[in-house]
Amino acid sequence: MAPAKDLFEAMPPDRRRHLTDISHEVSLPRATRLFEEGQRADRFWIIRSGQVTLDQRVPGRQAAVVETLGRGELLGWSWLFPPHLWHLGAQTAGPVEAVEFDAAVVRDMCESDPVLGRAMYHYVAETLANRLHGTRSRLLDLYGPQGSGLEL
Repeated sequence: MAPAKDLFEAMPPDRRRHLTDISHEVSLPRATRLFEEGQRADRFWIIRSGQVTLDQRVPGRQAAVVETLGRGELLGWSWLFPPHLWHLGAQTAGPVEAVEFDAAVVRDMCESDPVLGRAMYHYVAETLANRLHGTRSRLLDLYGPQGSGLEL
């Protein structure tokens, strides 16, 4: 469940240019491991096409896929909050085109420009709230006595 707006639409029009100036397009082949749980979160992406799976380590087993992200979605939010370590792992499910950002540069921009910072924190918080709601619904469907009651 993606936020209603993508990152660039969520920024005030006069601040969008700041983000586009420091971003760059990347092409990622299938099965590219983007990050591992517990490693330093030093960048993030907006997915333009393709899908990325988020996974979590399970002791004694293969990592469990917990979510799949696609077009327009934010990949990575751990970069914004100390200690800046990934909470999950991520891998491309097929070829992916994305816009990549250097996390330290964006954090510095957020600190020096309160308008951009407020918009960025709002965007990431909205993303997290949507994902938390989606996770809650999936858990209710799996473990609730009658499921979540939501029809998809």
